[in-house]
Amino acid sequence: MAVHWAPDVGLGLDMNIDIVVPVLNEAASWLRVQGRLVALAGHEGVKVWVVDGGSTDGTAALATQSGLSVIHSEAGRARQMNTGAAAGTGATLLFLHADTQLPPDWQPKLLAGLSARASWGRFDVRIEGQSALLRVVATLMNWRSRLSGIATGDQAMFMTRGAFDAVGGFPDQPLMEDIEISKRLLKLSRPACLRQRVTTSGRRWDTRGVWRTIFLMWRLRFAYWRGRSPAELAQAYR
Repeated sequence: MAVHWAPDVGLGLDMNIDIVVPVLNEAASWLRVQGRLVALAGHEGVKVWVVDGGSTDGTAALATQSGLSVIHSEAGRARQMNTGAAAGTGATLLFLHADTQLPPDWQPKLLAGLSARASWGRFDVRIEGQSALLRVVATLMNWRSRLSGIATGDQAMFMTRGAFDAVGGFPDQPLMEDIEISKRLLKLSRPACLRQRVTTSGRRWDTRGVWRTIFLMWRLRFAYWRGRSPAELAQAYR
């Protein structure tokens, strides 16, 4: 996809930020999640959009009871994030996984990163879990991302609305949507790689095993680089 620099790409026209949170069957952990999201919604200029992909455990109802803005969407993280982005009007978009917590100074750091002629960016990540190896995994993720310019959803990707529109939003695919949009955004600018760390849950590493998860993710990334379809990779991931 050919994309071109737009005048507002990399420079937010205002300080309003839309935070888009895709969710699916998060009821079991909602009490922990809702406090963080409600606090974010209390920041000046910030609007939080919870985008439910068809939960069957009452997640959408719990989010509504929390006073958050809830949108219903077709299932699929990319579709849910695009739906949330379409609902907002802020100049800046932040895509946040439900199990990821932003650092206390996230807002000024994010805006400062975008003001430095970057049209998009991400945070460093810390993985919270049982294994001590998760600290090493997070460090390698951050280094790889800084060198390659490719971000992952766990790193709380953010971008100007101009950049999001210029690349057509997230590609409608069931896996690797973060990798693909990173490639497209790189045609606009290098990312702002913020050293402030978001904290994300290590539940998939704890459940599947750290080494098994590492090998699986590298195998899937290599297959994606070789041209395997995201649909096939999604089946392998599940």
